[in-house]
Amino acid sequence: MTMNSGKTAIVTGASSGIGRASAEALARAGFTVFGTSRRAASNGPDGVTMLACDVTDEASVSKLVDEVLAKAKRIDLLVNNAGIGLLGGAEESSSAQAHALFDVNVFGVLRVTNAVLPTMRRQGKGRIINMSSILGLIPSPFNALYASTKHAIEGYSESLDHELRTFGIRVVLVEPGVTRTSFEENVTRPDRLLPVYDTVRPRMEALMRKWIERGDAPDIVARAVVKAATDAMPRRRYTAGKQAGQVRFLRRFLPESVVDKSLRKINELPA
Repeated sequence: MTMNSGKTAIVTGASSGIGRASAEALARAGFTVFGTSRRAASNGPDGVTMLACDVTDEASVSKLVDEVLAKAKRIDLLVNNAGIGLLGGAEESSSAQAHALFDVNVFGVLRVTNAVLPTMRRQGKGRIINMSSILGLIPSPFNALYASTKHAIEGYSESLDHELRTFGIRVVLVEPGVTRTSFEENVTRPDRLLPVYDTVRPRMEALMRKWIERGDAPDIVARAVVKAATDAMPRRRYTAGKQAGQVRFLRRFLPESVVDKSLRKINELPA
């Protein structure tokens, strides 16, 4: 029997990428894992029970929690991983597109979290891992709206952790760097392209592809998720990979002017 035998985990967005790797890693660590995707997945992660859930739909989220409780009777761990990207000039997205992005990346986290909290309070313990990003720590030109969702998750998670500790529940963040996932499948384009960005937008997309090709494997993030899930005294933040650690150091300890200059150089923007 492993040390996590009998513990139940939910991982949202588990059909591919970081979510899939994290769900498999938690299953290997002894958790009974339920993964989610918007449509029922027939080829889910090894050792993981896949359930359909749309994190933008309250009824779908409620049904997910009911299904897990019917099967496992408890929820010990929630990994809020479901999310989408958006690459382009901030003004190239309508308010409706920005709202749709926040509905998945921020309000989706709130919906699933709120749905599991009554169970975790009754149990007197539980852990919630919210998938952030290095873009929750630094600005990112042409990722302004996506970075805003991750900055929101950082503030929400840190504040919520203080609210829930008295119930035996902890909330922690995992902050990956650029990860080798499918760029075309996970990034949305702006819905009102502006000619003024026609030159820089393709260049930023090419840069993103290059960074992803050189990025960390999803398994690196999955290891951070398992550590965040199982540490007896969890830290507030777990950076995943060398790049994420460097960015966190850059943001915390270097002068703002140095960070600004470095970011413009990395993004190949004029000083």
